[in-house]
Amino acid sequence: MLSAEDFFDLTKFTHRPLFEETERVWDTLKRLESYIHDNLDSNLGELTKKGVVLSKTYAIHEGNLIEHFKLKRGGGARGKLQVEVDGEILVGASILYAGVSLLDDNIYIGKDTVVEPGALIKGPTIIGNNNEIRQGAYIRGNVVIGDQCVVGHTTEIKNSIMTYGSKAGHFAYIGDSILGEVNLGAGTKLANLKIFDSTIKVKIDGNQYDTGLRKMGAIIGDKVELGCNTVTSPGTLLAKGVLSYPNTSLRGYYAPGSIVKLKQEQEVIRT
Repeated sequence: MLSAEDFFDLTKFTHRPLFEETERVWDTLKRLESYIHDNLDSNLGELTKKGVVLSKTYAIHEGNLIEHFKLKRGGGARGKLQVEVDGEILVGASILYAGVSLLDDNIYIGKDTVVEPGALIKGPTIIGNNNEIRQGAYIRGNVVIGDQCVVGHTTEIKNSIMTYGSKAGHFAYIGDSILGEVNLGAGTKLANLKIFDSTIKVKIDGNQYDTGLRKMGAIIGDKVELGCNTVTSPGTLLAKGVLSYPNTSLRGYYAPGSIVKLKQEQEVIRT
C-alpha cells in the first residue's frame, strides 16, 4: 500500500533506480540528493560555469551547444519546434531561449526539451526528454524531471521528483514531493513544512507511520486529477486515480479512486 509501485508505473521513468530498495515511497526523498550527485553529468558547458542569464538563444544537440540555427515548426497544428542547421533538422535538439537564467553548472537537459525565456534553473537538477519549462518557472535544485513533463508559468519546484507525464502548468508550488503521471490544476500548492517542529507522520487505518522527514510535501500517484487551488498539507498521499474538486484542502492518505469534493464540509466518496 505504501511502496512506490502502489503509486506509480515506473516503466517509463528513466530514473527508476531512485526507488529501488525503498520500503516506503517517501524514503526516495531521503536519497534524492545523493542520487543526483552520482548521476548528474552537466551538458551545458561554459554556459553555466559562473551562472548566467542567456543573452541569446541556444540549441543543445548530442552534447554540443549550437548558436547559429533556424527554428521551424514541425508538422500538424501543434507541431513542436525543430532546430535546423544548413538545411538539416537536428533530431532531438533542445532549445534554451534568450532570457533563461542558469545559476550554476550542475544542470543537465535532455532531448527535445524547450526552456522558455524567464525560466530560472538552479542545480543540481536533471531534466529529461520532451519537457516544457515555461516562462517564469523556478527550479530551485535537487530536482529530477523525467520525460513528457511540464513545469509551468510561476511554478516553483524544489527537492522533488516528476516521474513521467507530470504536469504542473500554472501557479503551482511543489516542495519535497513526488509526482506521477498527473495534472495539477492552476494554483495547486503542495505544502511541505509543518507549523510545529517535528517530523511528519502519516496515519492510515489507525496505524501511524513516522516518515523521519522534517519536510515532506505530497506523494501524488498516477492519473490523479487535482482541481484548481487545491492545497495539500505536509505528508499527504494520494493513491492512483484520486480526483479532487477545485478549492479542496487535502490531508492524510486517500485510497485509489477516491473522489474528494466540497459541500458545506469536505466529503470523501470511495468508488
